[in-house]
Amino acid sequence: MSTYRLSNVLAPRSVALVGASPRQGSLGAAILQNIRTSEFAGPIGIVNPRHGEIGGTKTASHIDHLPFAPELVVVTAPAREIPGIIDAAGKRGAAGAVIVSAGLGHGPGSIAEATDRAARAHRMRLIGPNCLGIMMPGVKLNASFAAHMPRRGNLALISQSGAIAAGMVDWAEQKSVGFSGVVSIGDQLDVDIADLLDYFALDRETGAILLYIEAVRDARKFMSAARAAARVKPIVVVKSGRMAMGARAAATHTGALAGADDVYDAAFRRAGMLRVFDLRELFDCAETLGRLKPPRGKRLAMLTNGGGLGVLAVDRLAELGGVTAALSPAARDSLNAVLPPTWSGSNPVDIIGDADAARYAAALEALLADPDNDAVLVMNVQTAVASAGDIADTVTRVVAAAREKRRPARPVLAVWVGAGLEISKTFDNAGIPNFATEDAAVRGFMHLVKHREAFEALSAVPPSLPADFVPDVETARAVVETAVAEARRWLDPAEVKRLLDAYQIDMVPTLEAADPEHAVKQAESLFARGSKVVLKVLSRDITHKSDVGGVILNLATAEEVRWAAADVLKRAKELRPDAKLAGVLVQPMVLRAKARELILGIAEDPTFGPVVVFGRGGTAVEIINDKALALPPLDLALARELIGRTRVSRLLAAYRDVPAVKEDAVALTLVKLAQLAADLPEVTGLDINPLLADPSGVLAVDARVSVGAPGRKFAGPGNARFAVRPYPSEWVRHLMVKDGWKVLARPIRPEDEPLIHDFLKHVTMEDLRLRFLAPMKHFSHEFVARLTQLDYARAMAFVAFDEANGELAGVVRLHSDSIYETGEYAILVRSNLKGRGLGWALMQLVIEYAKSEGLKQIYGQVLRENTTMVEMCRDLGFKVVPDAVERDLFDVTLPLDR
Repeated sequence: MSTYRLSNVLAPRSVALVGASPRQGSLGAAILQNIRTSEFAGPIGIVNPRHGEIGGTKTASHIDHLPFAPELVVVTAPAREIPGIIDAAGKRGAAGAVIVSAGLGHGPGSIAEATDRAARAHRMRLIGPNCLGIMMPGVKLNASFAAHMPRRGNLALISQSGAIAAGMVDWAEQKSVGFSGVVSIGDQLDVDIADLLDYFALDRETGAILLYIEAVRDARKFMSAARAAARVKPIVVVKSGRMAMGARAAATHTGALAGADDVYDAAFRRAGMLRVFDLRELFDCAETLGRLKPPRGKRLAMLTNGGGLGVLAVDRLAELGGVTAALSPAARDSLNAVLPPTWSGSNPVDIIGDADAARYAAALEALLADPDNDAVLVMNVQTAVASAGDIADTVTRVVAAAREKRRPARPVLAVWVGAGLEISKTFDNAGIPNFATEDAAVRGFMHLVKHREAFEALSAVPPSLPADFVPDVETARAVVETAVAEARRWLDPAEVKRLLDAYQIDMVPTLEAADPEHAVKQAESLFARGSKVVLKVLSRDITHKSDVGGVILNLATAEEVRWAAADVLKRAKELRPDAKLAGVLVQPMVLRAKARELILGIAEDPTFGPVVVFGRGGTAVEIINDKALALPPLDLALARELIGRTRVSRLLAAYRDVPAVKEDAVALTLVKLAQLAADLPEVTGLDINPLLADPSGVLAVDARVSVGAPGRKFAGPGNARFAVRPYPSEWVRHLMVKDGWKVLARPIRPEDEPLIHDFLKHVTMEDLRLRFLAPMKHFSHEFVARLTQLDYARAMAFVAFDEANGELAGVVRLHSDSIYETGEYAILVRSNLKGRGLGWALMQLVIEYAKSEGLKQIYGQVLRENTTMVEMCRDLGFKVVPDAVERDLFDVTLPLDR
């Protein structure tokens, strides 16, 4: 989360190249040539102790001998020299370095460790080592050994592969696509993907961010940065290694289903990023995101002179989830007036193979004026009747005229089959994404749609959980802690039942029996209820009972139970002589003829921590492989989305004579499991298979739970296992303020958005101006959603409620800086409740929180005229000084490390 000094590295005022070389073909020569030809405006220094001049430019033998202090140092020197170079650069005042050199090693005792230590001593930032370098068109700096300098544009590229970055630059030049920045991060000794996401999210020149990822190092940091950036700009990611990181051997079905690439996919989805699966798709995304704003919907109108091409486009659009736009009556009338009677009469609008530029123009104008579509795809198959070039010129003029009339402009995409470079350039110059095939064009349109949908999902208001779901955490914790203290890996069946009961997840009664006679006695109570019984082998060493024939169903008599118990134990002993047998389990036979068999569980991923798995259950879950994954924590909206990504989700609705599963019963169970994972870090894996679901609800038939001593996966306070930091329920407080006023303060939740909208109606315009430092008349859904939807890793907000009437009385926020040293606060109290001590109480609460998070100081800006806030800050110990730039502001700072 650190953008500290990154602006000095990526937009430096001066540069020094250490390791420049006159030898053709060397990195030092290539990078020096690129820096020179990129026309960087600031001072450029060359450091080489063995050459007095290179290419006609005088060199310095050491950084200290340069006539200026370089802000950025680019290093191509041998690995062994790099720690000393970084130390010298830091002493000279350099803000950072791009280390292109490789061979620094990894871990304790390595050159990389020494380099990192030297940089930290001077608070320098490092990009690399082992990287292509950086290309920043905005400041005309090409500090890389790429073959070309990209043109200036609005795409940022962050790549773990130098070759991919160089290839993207070459492609972009062919397509006239520009970049705000290209950064090859190499081994990520310091600056990583998350840091650069933070930087480019705030960069005004960047409209969209492209990522090439091989692996994520710090999942929590990555998720926090990605979620924050995706709320502001589109992020497109392509990740390699999908096949090499498939499912691995695991002790539970959910563990086997949670393949590493599936977890990455879940993480990208949770962050609101758009994932593509190869460079072609990444190029297509760059083509659209670099030129167009997302459409308001997914209705696509298609204009073509070839019917077959239109049909292919319709097919691909349907496959990808788009909608073929209907033609409005007005649009149909307009088209009838300008087209020959042989036109298709519907979408795709086939204007026949002899269509000329005038016919294209008339039809396109009608479609751009039609409110019943969200974008237009113009396609052309070259013929000898009309010039494809003339048609392309005409289309660009029509689009330009439409853009002048309507803001925002309707997205237009183009496909010119077999078009030459000149036609492609025509569209490129007009800012119209153009593709070689209808498939690529439709995919490009759907990339825009998916980005909009991801953004809307990030800002959606999730439904509230049932008020009666209050898990018995203490009972559950006692169960797992007992097992961990006894160094057991698995909970016993009775313990599993108590654990699920504590989280209000119904499970069939489970009775243990040590031998056949004991099994008969246990079965008698179930027979008395009119139930048949199921017998299962009981052993901590046998992961899947069916593997040893350890499950026998439909037992109706004592003799059948006695025989089945003996047979199960005998077979298990023969097939698994190494397993310790504890006896058998006796359960009632559950007969729900129209229930669906599902699997729900928790698996542990080495990168992202716990993941929640949902899919079709039964003994063949791995073969069927109908599953979806999500990162906890979950709310009902996220749980519904998780379910909806599986094929079995369609079976949960009613069909034929099968009634629908009880609404949200499965989704709520997933939420409960996610909460269990948050509350009990000792739970390392959980399997419910099958979970029966029908109109009456859900019932767990079989379940396994693995446990272990909890470990810290992520740094920082709070839950140390979740890549997405869960709701910090430990910060719920009951406050007593003036005159015995009782107030409940708790961390804000996403579903608080309606409360915030109502709260703001009770704050005067003057108080809003004092809070936001400017007049505020309207608060959009997107604006308030950003206030309420926090990941709690870098920001916190407390909402305070009057306990007497439940009304929202005040809000205080804290947002950390990029290096997590300073937190900026903001506070707002309902206008008619000012003066009652709530502001003081909330400020004390946020100070307590900041200290617990390890922040070094709290900072804020207060209007001079806001004398009440200024005096409160002074009373709380803040240092109050006039702002150096804005004369009507005070800067207030409270040190926390004293």
